[in-house]
Amino acid sequence: MYWNTYREGKMSRSTSILLLAACLAVVFGLSVSQVKAQASLTNDPAAGSAEAIPAGLVVYPAEPSAHPIPRYITGKFCEHLFYNITQGMDAQILMNPTLSEYPFRDGQMSPDGIVMFLSDRREIIRRIRGSAPRWGWPAAQIDGLVDSWNNALACWWTRIGAVRTSADVGPDGQRAQRIAITAPGQGIAQWTWLPLHRIRDYEFELWARSPEIQRMSVVLSDPTGETICSRVDLTGLSTQWRKFQGRLTVPADLPADQAYRFAVLADQSGDLLLERILLYPADHINRADPDVVRFLRESHLPLLRWPGGNFVSGYHWRDGVGPLQQRPTLPNYAWGEQENNLFGTDEFVAFCRAVGCDPLICVNAGSGTPQEAADWIEYCNGSVDTPMGKLRAQNGHPEPYGIRYWEVGNELWGDWQYYWTTAEGYADRYRQFARSMLAADPRITLYACGAPVFWGDHWNNTLIGRTADILQRTTDHPLIGGDVGAETDPLDVYRDFMAVPDVLERKWSDLEAAMKKAGIDNPRLAVTELQLFAHRAQTAAGGQRRLTRENLVNPATHAEALYDILIYHAAVRLAPFVEMVTQSATVNHGGGLRKQRQQVWANPCHYAQTMFSVFGGARPVRTDLDCPRRAAPLVLPDLKRVTSSQDYRLLDALAAVSPDGRLLISVVHKGTDQPVDLTVQILGRQGAGTVRVLRLAADVPWRENTLEDPRLIAPQESSVPCRDGTLSLRIAPYTYACLELPG
Repeated sequence: MYWNTYREGKMSRSTSILLLAACLAVVFGLSVSQVKAQASLTNDPAAGSAEAIPAGLVVYPAEPSAHPIPRYITGKFCEHLFYNITQGMDAQILMNPTLSEYPFRDGQMSPDGIVMFLSDRREIIRRIRGSAPRWGWPAAQIDGLVDSWNNALACWWTRIGAVRTSADVGPDGQRAQRIAITAPGQGIAQWTWLPLHRIRDYEFELWARSPEIQRMSVVLSDPTGETICSRVDLTGLSTQWRKFQGRLTVPADLPADQAYRFAVLADQSGDLLLERILLYPADHINRADPDVVRFLRESHLPLLRWPGGNFVSGYHWRDGVGPLQQRPTLPNYAWGEQENNLFGTDEFVAFCRAVGCDPLICVNAGSGTPQEAADWIEYCNGSVDTPMGKLRAQNGHPEPYGIRYWEVGNELWGDWQYYWTTAEGYADRYRQFARSMLAADPRITLYACGAPVFWGDHWNNTLIGRTADILQRTTDHPLIGGDVGAETDPLDVYRDFMAVPDVLERKWSDLEAAMKKAGIDNPRLAVTELQLFAHRAQTAAGGQRRLTRENLVNPATHAEALYDILIYHAAVRLAPFVEMVTQSATVNHGGGLRKQRQQVWANPCHYAQTMFSVFGGARPVRTDLDCPRRAAPLVLPDLKRVTSSQDYRLLDALAAVSPDGRLLISVVHKGTDQPVDLTVQILGRQGAGTVRVLRLAADVPWRENTLEDPRLIAPQESSVPCRDGTLSLRIAPYTYACLELPG
């Protein structure tokens, strides 16, 4: 009776707590003061001593939803964007291993959406000088690095000795490096960090030839090059290109916290030609970084989207299959710098299998053709009797991959996209691509390229109106934020982000209604990119600078963790419409993991996604939440465009019953000042027990993990008692709490 009265709003919050206390006192022989003390119990040191706000959550385990929580809701996205795959997921250590001309972007796009590259030598040199410390280049060597580039040595490599360098052609038509050796011990080198915290053995391979030199050495030394740590002498050089391989071992007594010099040296004068110098830790997993694989596997990652992102609109998949030495190194037409094509379709599938997740491939619907997309599907899913299946088998993979999920293009509504198009143009493209792709494999699941629901009504309505007969699934990229003035209170930026998921939930519901109205049965949505997207704008003259790079919330910060969970909650409430979310991204881009100096650590959002992964396959149950509301300050330009006012609950909660009968409760504290004393009542539950509580918390929303403190924000486990379905816990601001009750 108490809970019915409380749910129906027939008593105040304070009265309800006192009545609950009296009822429990009668049942268990406790004094009211004892029960009230129990209600304020906290295992959260971050909650502090501020006066707490009372809140109540009623959970109805006997009232499950008809739709389980999609397993793919905690997916990830990876892209060939600077150091997400290269120097990220890929275990290959050296920069510019293919010795190619290294293109730097100039920050502009062509009218067709293709990145433009720098041609100003002074600006390129400035970029090299600015970037070299990132790669651990000793300060005393940076002048030599610039001088070597000025003398036609591939960027990020430097000359050892008075050698002359020039470009040449490799065995498959790619750029090679000619090095004129004038004395023994000369060659080229690169300084690099090694994952010595994990492994001391390293495998190298390179292609070389020489008209005169018969022997060369691959050497690892200290940063000065004076103390040799490991050396392999290679013989058999000839006028013909040949592949050389070997292993280097760093002694156990040498430090891990310094860069080492990797060098290829000749022992006599003459011309030495090199092409493709690759260096891998010996514990690589199919050429993938084992730390990255381990983190993602431990997170129970269900789904991984690849290869883009903006990159895919200029990507041709055949460049990334076949022997590594035959794959071309090309400019990255979306982001600048190079694409060495060392990580292609076969490597992606191997990565997914190592992690234990399913693949989602986004095809090139920009500069690509429908036939190219169909061939890609046949390469992945066709039998060896098909032309592309035969090619896959020739590349060492006779069994079909059976990739089910395919996305037709990325953000083609944006003029930063290679061969972007209009809404009408994409509807035409989608029809052509869908026809060819489904003909290649009618079992696949297709996702159209939708526009963000925050502004893309014309695009989405055009797509729905023109393709409703073949459309069932579309996508959204809620990269929401915009340019925020430097005079803005940093907490106001965070408060706005706490309001965004409510707006998205409403707009996704509208999109579902529009699809159904057009006659699309059982429409579905995939959120294939997700992250905070605020940027700091210049402050007005004389304005106060309150927003800095240090206190602006971004995907690496704790705010992303809370934001992502709120998006998952919104998606679950719209079940079964939103069936997958792939948050951006795996490594060194957006949220997820960071890799620096060959060490990998997790951002807070990685831990939040790991915590929420236990909800995959569970059935949501009805809840009633009573807590105060807060108004969004509306400082985010993207939020101001879609609403003149927006408020949100101080807490957001979700409950579900797992397939094995456990009750799971997910709670986010979206406030910025006071802790909340949350009383949870689980109807129908009897007896006493213990509730496992995992908390992910920070003192401010812009806090993040770093190389120096990689677990500053990480899950902390505690427990609270539960008696006859009632439990209490104090939740501090900026906290995500995941509760688990045994079945």
